[in-house]
Amino acid sequence: MTAWTLIGSIIAINMAYVSTFTLRLILMIKGRTALASMLAMVEVFIYLMGLNLVLQNMSEPLNMAAYCLGFGLGVYLGSRIEEYLALGYSVVQVIVDSLELELPIQLRKQGYGVTSWPADGRDGKRLVMQVLVKRSNEKRLLEELKQLSPKAFVLSHEPKYFKGGFWVKLTGGSRR
Repeated sequence: MTAWTLIGSIIAINMAYVSTFTLRLILMIKGRTALASMLAMVEVFIYLMGLNLVLQNMSEPLNMAAYCLGFGLGVYLGSRIEEYLALGYSVVQVIVDSLELELPIQLRKQGYGVTSWPADGRDGKRLVMQVLVKRSNEKRLLEELKQLSPKAFVLSHEPKYFKGGFWVKLTGGSRR
């Protein structure tokens, strides 16, 4: 194996290992333990191949640099893959600076589950809405909110568990 082939192999193996590690960790956090366990077996196999390659060729500093580069690229690749898969759900909270009652109706017509209530802000009455959305649709929702209510204050976070309500009627159960 030539020096450049070895360096390329170390980078590729480490990228595969770290991206697999990243995805496994995310699956575990999201409660998908069976899939995470299967991915862990693949991850360890890739890790051992890469570690064996590096340990057999530690005399060359470029090999260790390739290992580090592959690790960094693997973190990036794993996070991009997770972003693409967009697993799970987000809760988007929207606070509008008036009691604009048409906005929840417009969002519901587009298929979103919206809970809304009036609230008191520093400068007067507000409308607060909470929208549960699949992460794969979150960007679309945020764009729609930007069009419908450009001054709205918007936060989003990922719920770990939910039960009941709009989504359960559509999916037939609770979600982890």
